[in-house]
Amino acid sequence: MIQKFDQTVRRILTFPAVHPCEAISPATLLNSLINLSQNICNYQSNLFATQRKNARQTIRQIGLLLLFFEETRDRRLALSDSVVLCFSELHLAFQKVQFLLEDCTREGAKLWILIKFQIVSTQFRALIRAIATALDVLPLSLIDVGGEVKELVELVGKQARNAKVEVDPEDEWALKQVFSILDHFEKGTEPDSSFMKRVLDHLEIRNWNDCNKEIKFLEEQIGFQFSDCNEREVPFLSSLLGLMSYCRGVIFETWNHRNNDRCDARHGIEAPSCINTEDFRCPISLELMTDPVTVSTGQTYDRSSIQRWLKAGNMTCPKTGERLTSTELVPNTTLRKLIQQFCTDVGICASNSGSQSRDIARTISPGSPAAAEEMKFLSRFLARRLVFGSREQKTKAAYEIRLLAKSNIFNRSCLIEAGAILPLINLLSSSSEHYAQEIAISALLKLSKHTCGKKEIIESGGLQPILAVLQRGLSLEAKQMAAATIFYLASVKAYRKLIGETPEVVPTLVELIKDGTTCGKKNGVVAIFGLLLHSGNHQRVLASGTIPLLMDILSSSDNDELIADSVAVLAAMAESIDGTLAILQTSALSTIPRILQSSPSRAAREYCVTVLLSLCKNGGAEAIAILAKDPSLMSSLYSLLSDGTPHGSSKARALIKTLHKFHETSSSGRIASAVPCERPVHVW
Repeated sequence: MIQKFDQTVRRILTFPAVHPCEAISPATLLNSLINLSQNICNYQSNLFATQRKNARQTIRQIGLLLLFFEETRDRRLALSDSVVLCFSELHLAFQKVQFLLEDCTREGAKLWILIKFQIVSTQFRALIRAIATALDVLPLSLIDVGGEVKELVELVGKQARNAKVEVDPEDEWALKQVFSILDHFEKGTEPDSSFMKRVLDHLEIRNWNDCNKEIKFLEEQIGFQFSDCNEREVPFLSSLLGLMSYCRGVIFETWNHRNNDRCDARHGIEAPSCINTEDFRCPISLELMTDPVTVSTGQTYDRSSIQRWLKAGNMTCPKTGERLTSTELVPNTTLRKLIQQFCTDVGICASNSGSQSRDIARTISPGSPAAAEEMKFLSRFLARRLVFGSREQKTKAAYEIRLLAKSNIFNRSCLIEAGAILPLINLLSSSSEHYAQEIAISALLKLSKHTCGKKEIIESGGLQPILAVLQRGLSLEAKQMAAATIFYLASVKAYRKLIGETPEVVPTLVELIKDGTTCGKKNGVVAIFGLLLHSGNHQRVLASGTIPLLMDILSSSDNDELIADSVAVLAAMAESIDGTLAILQTSALSTIPRILQSSPSRAAREYCVTVLLSLCKNGGAEAIAILAKDPSLMSSLYSLLSDGTPHGSSKARALIKTLHKFHETSSSGRIASAVPCERPVHVW
C-alpha cells in the first residue's frame, strides 16, 4: 500500500500519491496508515532549513492520529464502510505529506525550497485542510476506542480546521536577500559577502560539502528542465547555480580535499577515444555532434551550437572566419549516421549521447546575465588565488576550476580569460604532493578542451610541465591525465609536430601503454593516434616499439574500446612501408582477422580491414597468401559490405578483390602480377 518512489526519479514538489483501491481490506489499509504515520513522525528529528513551523505542526498532528490508528488496530475493531472511506482519504493525504517532508529535507534542495516557499506553504495548507475534511466526516462514534483517544482525534480535527499556515518571517527575509544578491550580480556589482553568509547560515549551508550538494541539485533541475523541453525556469536556476558556485569558491575556504578528490578523481579519469575523430566533434562545443549541419562555407557544426552563434549576431564562420553568404543550415545526414554508429560501436546509448552533447552545447552561453557575472567574478577570484594564495588555497582554487570547467564551455572561456592557465602551469610545476599534482593536471585537462585553452597552454610554456608529469608524475592518475591532455593538444595541427618533435614524448607514452592501467593504456594509445595525424611522427612512433605493444593488447585485452583504439593506431602505422614491415614481424596476419571476426565494434572491424589492405598492398605475395588461406576472412569482409560505413565497405570491397585476384592468378601460376607491391618480405 505504501508507495515508494526513488528520489532520483520523483521530481521535487510533485506528489504521485495513489488512492487505495476499493477492494482493499480494512486491516491492510489500517496497517498501511500506521506505517505511513510512523514514517512521517520520523521526520521530527530531521533538519528543516525552512518551513520549520509548518512541518512541525503537521508532524505533531499526524503523531496524535498515530495513537488513534494503533489503538484501533490493537482492539481489532471491525471498521464500517464509511470509516474505511475516511481512512482512504487520510491515506492519500498522508502520502502527499510524506512526499512534501521528503522534499523539505532533500539533500541539496535547501535553497530551492526557500525559493518555492509560497508553493510549499500552500501545499502544507492544502494537506492540513484535507486531513481536517476527512476527520470532519469520520464517524468517530462508530469506532470503539478510549475516550481520551477520541478527544485527541477531535482535537486534531479542530486544530486542522483552524490552522493558519503562515510564511516564516525569517524565510521571507532570506528570500528577499537572495533576490537582492542576484540583482547585484546582474548589474555587475559584487555583493557584500556578509549578506551571503547570513543567508547560507539561515539555510544551514555550513560548509563546502553542503554548498556542493546544492550545486549538484540545481544542475540536476536544469537537466530536468531541458529534458522536459520546458526551459522556463532555466535562467533563474542558472542564476542560483552561479550563486552557489560563487559561494563554494569564495566563501567556503575550508574543504576536505583528500576525501573529495579521492571520491571524484578515481571516477573522473578521462579516456578519450581515437575513433572519436575530429570530424565527429563540433568545432564550437568540441563535443560529439547530434545534429550536424553544414553552413555556406562548407564547415559542419552541431545545429544547436551554430544556432546559438548566429543568434548572438555573428555572421562569420566560427572556424574559418569567412563571412557567411547565407544563414541556411544544411543537414549532414551522412556524418550524422556515422556518429550514431560510432555511439553504438563504443557502447554509448544514442539518446544519452545526444543528451550529453546537448548538455554541453547549451553551455556555450551563460544561462542568465546574473550567471555570467557570477562566473566572471569567481574566475577572477580563483585566478588571483592561484597567484597569491597559500599552497592550500592554490590547490583549492585548482580544484574549483576543475569542477567548473568539467562540462561547461562558458565557464572554460571565463577561466581562460581570467588568466587561470599560467598559474595552473606554475602550480603543476611546483607540486610536491600527488593530490595537488592530480588536481592541477586535471584542471588543465578540462581547459585544454577549449580552443583558446590549447593555445594558452602552449604559449604559456605548459607543454614541458605536462610532459614532466607524463614522465615523472607522482601518481599513475596524474600520468594518465597528462596523456589525455596531450591528446587534446594534438588536435591542433601545428601542435602535433611540436609535441612529436619533443624527444621524450613518444617513448613516455609507450611506457604508459606498457605499464599503465586500462585507462592509462587507452590514454597513451589515443595520444599516439593524435600525434600520428602528423606524418613526421610516424618514424618516431615506429622506433619506440609501439607496434609489438599494441599487438600484445590485441592478444590479451578484453576491453573493446582499448582494442578498437589499438587497431586504429595500427591502421595509421600500416599506411607506410616501414610500418607494414614492422606489423608483419608480429602475429598480425592471424590476430587481425580474429579481431575482425569477433569485435562488437564496427569501427574496430573497419580499421582491421584497413590494416589488412595495407599489409596486402605493401607486404607482397606472402602476406596475401596467408590471408587467402583463412576460411573465415571472406565472411567477415562480406558482412562489412552490407553493414559497414561507405568508407569501410569500400575498403572491404578492395580487399575482397585483392584476395580474389590472388586466387585467380595463383591457380594460373602468375602470382607476382596479383601483388600490388613486388617487394618481398618475411612474415610469420
